[in-house]
Order: sequence, then C-alpha cells, then structure tokens
Amino acid sequence: MNINRRRLLATAAALGAGAAMRGPAFAADPAGPPKASVRLVSETLHGTTITDPYRWMETQAADPEWTPYLMGQNAYARAMLARIPGRDALTHKIGGYSGGVVAVSAVQAAGPYVFTQARPAGANTFKLYVREGMHGADRLLIDPDLLATAGTHVSLDYFQVSPDGRYVAYGTSPAGSENSTLRIMETASGAVLPDVIDRAQNASPSWLPDSSGMFLNRLKAGTKHGDPDHYMDSVAWFHALKTDLATDRKVLNRGLDPAVVMQPIDFPVVAAQAGSDVALGLCISGVQNEFTLYSSPLDVAAAGRPAWRQICSPADAVTGVAILGDDLYLMTHKDAPSFRVVKTSARDGAFAGAQQVVAPSQAVLKTIAAARDGIYVQAIDGGLGRLSRLAPGGRTTAIALPFEGSIASIYTDPLKDGCWFILDSWVRSPVVCFADASGAVTVTDIAPKPPFDTSIYESREVLVAARDGVKIPLSIVYKKGLARDGTAPLYLQAYGAYGLDIDPGFQPRMLPWLDLGGVFAVAHVRGGGELGEGWHQAGQKLNKPNTWRDCIDCAEYLIAEKWTSRARLAVEGTSAGGIMIGRFLTERPDLLAVAVIRVGDSNATRAQFMESGPANIPEFGSIEDPEGFKGLLEMDAYQHVKDGTRYPAVLLTTGVTDPRVAPWEAGKMAARLQAATTSGKPVILRVETDAGHGLGSTRTQRDLESADTYAFILWQMGVAGYGVG
Repeated sequence: MNINRRRLLATAAALGAGAAMRGPAFAADPAGPPKASVRLVSETLHGTTITDPYRWMETQAADPEWTPYLMGQNAYARAMLARIPGRDALTHKIGGYSGGVVAVSAVQAAGPYVFTQARPAGANTFKLYVREGMHGADRLLIDPDLLATAGTHVSLDYFQVSPDGRYVAYGTSPAGSENSTLRIMETASGAVLPDVIDRAQNASPSWLPDSSGMFLNRLKAGTKHGDPDHYMDSVAWFHALKTDLATDRKVLNRGLDPAVVMQPIDFPVVAAQAGSDVALGLCISGVQNEFTLYSSPLDVAAAGRPAWRQICSPADAVTGVAILGDDLYLMTHKDAPSFRVVKTSARDGAFAGAQQVVAPSQAVLKTIAAARDGIYVQAIDGGLGRLSRLAPGGRTTAIALPFEGSIASIYTDPLKDGCWFILDSWVRSPVVCFADASGAVTVTDIAPKPPFDTSIYESREVLVAARDGVKIPLSIVYKKGLARDGTAPLYLQAYGAYGLDIDPGFQPRMLPWLDLGGVFAVAHVRGGGELGEGWHQAGQKLNKPNTWRDCIDCAEYLIAEKWTSRARLAVEGTSAGGIMIGRFLTERPDLLAVAVIRVGDSNATRAQFMESGPANIPEFGSIEDPEGFKGLLEMDAYQHVKDGTRYPAVLLTTGVTDPRVAPWEAGKMAARLQAATTSGKPVILRVETDAGHGLGSTRTQRDLESADTYAFILWQMGVAGYGVG
C-alpha cells in the first residue's frame, strides 16, 4: 500500500476532454489558416468586463463551424511544416534515437514475478512483460496493438499486479483518450478473465491480500465526455474476482456514509495491502495534493459496510502514506516545506500525536513505499535523486546510487525486502535497478544501454537570480565543445504547476537538436515542486505570475551569458505549462523567436467549464470567487493578446481526444493570435486526430511532432538547411 498523491495526480486528477472527431490528419494545401467567425460575448465578473470573440468554439462538435475550422487549421499547419526542407531528415534522426531506446515506464514485483511496462527498441507502443525473478527471460503478457482497429491505436494506461502475482489488472484506451476499460489477466496462462469494467479511467485498482478481489474507482454511470461534471461524484467500489459487476459494492463515495464528508470534485480511492487487515480510504479533492485519509477494518470494507474513521484532513498536509506491519507512515509538509515522515497506528491512529520518524532536511521528499525490510524514501536534493531506507527500528540508511541522476519511480513488494527503481539523467539513458536489504544496488538488464554514445553530451545546473532576488534552478544540456557565442538555437522548457517536478531525465528525441549545435534548457520555475511545497505555493493562484516571470528571467540570463540570443530562443510550455508560455508570450513577445504551446491551458478564465475545470480549482482558483477571478484573469493568455502586436512565430498543438485540456483552448488561442499579430510570423495549430493529451501517444506520433516542432523552430530562426523558399 504505497500511496503518493503526486503519482495519482499524474494519472488521476488533471483531467479534461475534447470532441471525439475522426478524419484525415490534413487535407489539401490551403493558402492560409481559416478565419474563425467572430461572435462577441461580453460579461462582467466582479466588476471587470471580459470580451470573448470565439466562445462559440467551446461547444465544439455541437457547432457546425468547429470541425471545419479545426481541420482547416491542421491542414494549413501540416502543409506549412511539410515544406520545410530539413524536416524529413530530422524525422529520420529522431526516430533512430527514440527507436534505439528500450523505454521502461513502470516496474512491479509480486510472488515469483517481475512485471515491466516497456516499449521495446523499435516498437511503437508500451506493452506489459513478465519474467520469473530478476534475471528471468521476459515474456510478452499484454500487447495493446492487438486491440487496435483500423486508424486507431490503443494504449496501455496502467496495471496493478495481485499480491501473489497470479493476476494483473490493467486498463487500456483508444486514441490516447485515457478512457480506460479495466480487464484482468492470469499471469501464468495469459488468459483474460470475463471481468470487463468500463468507466475505469483512473481506477487505481488495489487488490485484497488474498487476491480474491479489488477496490477500484469508477466514474459515475451515464457520465458524458465534454460535460464539466464528467469527473464529479465518482465511486470507489469493491469487485470480487469473476463476479457480475451488478454485485459490486460501493465502499466510498459522496453521501454514502454520514461520517465521511465529500465534495463533488473529491476522487475516492480505497487501498488494501498484503499483510495488513486495514483498508485506507482517500478523498482527493481534484488536483489538490493534500488528501483526507480514513481507515476501516478491511473485512467490513470489502463487504460494503466500511467503518470509516478519519486519520487526517487536508490541513494536516499529508501527500503520501504507507503501511508496515501495524504502523502507518504519513508523508507531510505540515511545518516542513521539504516534507517529513510521521508514524502512527494503522488501526486506530491519527495525525495528531503522530511520532516524527524522518525529519525535514534540505532534500525534498517525494515518495514513501513499504517493503518487508522498511520504508523506502525517495527524495530530490539539488536536482539529484536520493534513496534511503527507514528500518522498523527507526534507523535511516542512505542507499548509494549507480550514478548521479533522477529517480523516475520506486516500487516495493510489502511481502519482500528491497526496492525497485528507475534511474536516469539528462545525459544517461534509464536503467532499472533493485536495492536489496543490505543497501546494495543491482543494475538489471531490463533497460539495456542504447546503441549510441551519450558521452558526447553534458549538462550543468545553475541558479539564476529572479527579479525579486529568488534563485531559480536552471538546467542546461548541450553537446561537448559548444561555442558560447550567442548563435546556438536554444529550446527552453518550463512548467510550474501542481507541485510537480521536471527532474533530470533522458530525452532521446532531444539528441538530434543537440547534434545540430542546439542547447536544451529547463527552468525549474515556482509552482513546481523541485524545492518543496513552499516552491509550489509561490507559483500558485495569486502568486502565479512568478511562474512565467521566472522563465522570462531565466531566458534573459541565457541570452546575457551567450548561450543564445533573442533571435535563436524558443520557449515551450505543455499542458498547465501553457499558462507559463502563454503569459511569457503576451508579456514579453520581444524576447523570443518562437513560442510552442503544447496541449496548453491558454484561457484560464474559462478553463473551469471544461471537464477538467472543477478538479483544477484547488490549484488555480475559481472565477466565482473575487480573488480567484483576479488570479485567473492574470493567468489568462487569451485575454492578454493585444491587437497590433508583433508576436513571434507560434506553434500550438492539440489532440482531439484530449481528456485533460480541451481542444477549444488551442483553437481559440490560435484564432486570437492570428487576428492580432502584425509581425508576419506564422501562427499555426497542429492537430492529432488519433491522440489526446499525449500520455497515450505512440512513439511515431511523438517522433513526428518533435520533428515538426524542431523544424518549425529552426526555420523561423533562419538556420541553414531549414529555410522555406
């Protein structure tokens, strides 16, 4: 039972959707982008009048103009990108690098087995493999390609093995939609059980200790994509193996138990663990990291009669939990911005009076996980991953890692000693490791070294003084021997939301950019979690301007230090990072050559009206609240676009099945920028019709998007070999 709110956030809470369109990727070469109809809507909120010329796009498929507009934008973008001379060669190089890497996204172990979610070298999608023991031969267990239909791929969204390893529950979805159906497979035979569970987008399955059934979350019956209440009032159920879904029992949901107070946006998760007779119930309020935690005797919870008793509330700032024996371990940032760990009783304990067992330090704690030999603690210190073990007796031992890098994820089997983890860095490809009870680390053969040399690249970490004096961590990656004369194309990324990090991670698609003499940089701006919860809160709600201004200040540093120049600077923001790049673009359009807004939030004052909107209120605020509206309006790039401004070149992307950021955000932003700019620089919207937010995209889709992005940037920067006649 290793529950971490940040891990759930990546898969369960930052949600949204778009219209489910189908059709060709692009049509004939158009002369220019389509001009969207202007239908002005004005409203006054808290004394401020907002005018919106393209609100009609929010109805998407219900408006007859939407699909022709979006496909027309895509046709224009694809035709323009296809004319860039170096694009095809770049696509080939990117595919060579990405295809040469065995990518591993998750490892789990149970019984005699080790399970890995991996994309083999040259493959297009992630699959599930199983081996007996650490050194056994891998056997293909689940291949989502076998579920695909013509024109639509299928993705493996998640998996959870039973405590004895006999079964694996897994979710798959079509076209990157993340709209999962959960199935159960028998490990030994590969037979798929008759249990088929829909509405399992974020099921978070948790098995009973005897593997006879599981707790899981399902969206409410009758829910519709596109509605703001799509993710509201979901239900945690108990499902007994090989039984009819009609016999499943509700265990945790709003209104079920008077002792459990829940809001419509609360996401209920129930978890069990081998070796424990306690069930834990979490009520996760949208994207908020801090949750309410309850416990119940396991037997009555599985019977549909839970006796919930509250352990902590969001005020206790708990974001991670693990059980070891009769002890309950809670990771919290209460009175500790870098987090600490406290211990109480799993049966009848509470946060109040819990004993501190891991004190706060400079390192920021990220995850705790329980194994038989203790609690494994993952942390980050100065951008570098750290791993330690807290023994049942209270002694903490640091575990030496094979190299300095970032820990992507950890996994423990509560019935066995040790910890599995994935380790990589900006310039080292990932390896799958196992730390045993002695602290010795074995680098397994699960992710072999790729067939290309990464020693020709290097990275450095610097601190940049922001305008208010705060030091912003900045990572810089480049090919050895780079001349710092201001001529290098530089690709700068930033995110800054939800307390999530951009840790040093190997990105094979970036290597062709470095080979061309480019620089890749990441600004670890406020709003992220690299420096703890205080760093998160310093870029949240009314503090959100720190996020994009930190990135602006890092960009100016890179220019001043001659890593690049304004004419050679591209800045990218993805998803919630769309707020960062959108406001960078509208506040300092003079500072960059290209802005890349990938599946980005651009219209913050309207975002709560898409599927993901209500869940995101804890992070960004609500327009119904005066202070919330003030913060959202300041974040809203769409509302800050000014007519007659010389905007740089802009590439926007979206996926029509996106369940996190609705495609109308990109559609509205593209139309507004195209109408406002006077620079003559292109503003294009690239659309994926068989993809969503990107989590379920195929390798080929990602390769092509990367090639289009780099080629567009190099063209706009005037790099030789990428000019369009």
